[in-house]
Amino acid sequence: MKAPEIVLDSDQQRAADRLDAIAARLGKRWQFRNRAKAARGLYLWGGPGRGKTMLMNRFFAAAPSNRKRRYHFHEFFARLNAGIHEYGTIDASAAALLGDAELICFDEFHVHDSGDARLVSRLLELLFARHITLVVTSNYPPERLLPNPYMHPMFVPTIEWILEHLDVVSVNGPRDYRTLSERHTGFAAGHYVVGSCEVIGAVELPVAHRMLRARALENGELTVDFAELCGIPVSAADFLELTRGIRKWVVCGVPPMGTVPPDWVMRFVNLVDVLYDADLELSIFAEAPLAALGGEIALVPDLYRTLSRLGELAEPVNLETR
Repeated sequence: MKAPEIVLDSDQQRAADRLDAIAARLGKRWQFRNRAKAARGLYLWGGPGRGKTMLMNRFFAAAPSNRKRRYHFHEFFARLNAGIHEYGTIDASAAALLGDAELICFDEFHVHDSGDARLVSRLLELLFARHITLVVTSNYPPERLLPNPYMHPMFVPTIEWILEHLDVVSVNGPRDYRTLSERHTGFAAGHYVVGSCEVIGAVELPVAHRMLRARALENGELTVDFAELCGIPVSAADFLELTRGIRKWVVCGVPPMGTVPPDWVMRFVNLVDVLYDADLELSIFAEAPLAALGGEIALVPDLYRTLSRLGELAEPVNLETR
């Protein structure tokens, strides 16, 4: 059965028209080599499943230049931090990543802690100083970045830069288009199972200068307990590193998120983000149905995006099929 064709709703069409206009201006800018007048960028925000990534990907493919870069925000930060260790400064690391780019696209732009906020502030300062056109997608409007009331004031000047250089367009409509998807490849080839994982075994693999204890690792497929994977201090960059050799993931014993510490939940969010962006198959063996998995989602701002993405996983009727 074919997935139903998605017709752009009014918010999406407005965003698509704005992106088309940027692409047209970029083409003229590059044609006449006028770096002094960067095409004004776009900050595209809305809830999960609203087609933001689809719109960005279409725009990026159509942008008439080979001097363009597209990054998932987790991926960029992993590379940025690695470059800081290699080159010694954020400026040198950012310069190596940006190269001669005149267009940068960030998918899932977000800021939740003060450490990230400082890096983001400096990065945006460098981007805007170089007259690079910036297009980002986010689940949050600019004024809700770094929402912690104690830390938010420090980020207000950066929010003002964003508003100065980028147009803000909302696609925050009510429909989650992931619920209409009938895709069964990549990430969506996995399953969401309420029940126990029958794989039994023990294997260790290195991650983040420690050993991760898993149930099995064979032919690029990792089977691991939630507590072992998300209960240790690993980052999105560590998950990215693991995806180099692991193409199929099975996570067992996933509890309701309200029953575990917020830092465990955040690691689970990062894991799903990384696997979704890499389009790698993920299967979940959970203690509760997806509708009850969220718990107190307010404790981790991005969990609702994770739940939307897990909604793409099939729910097998017969556990014997796994």
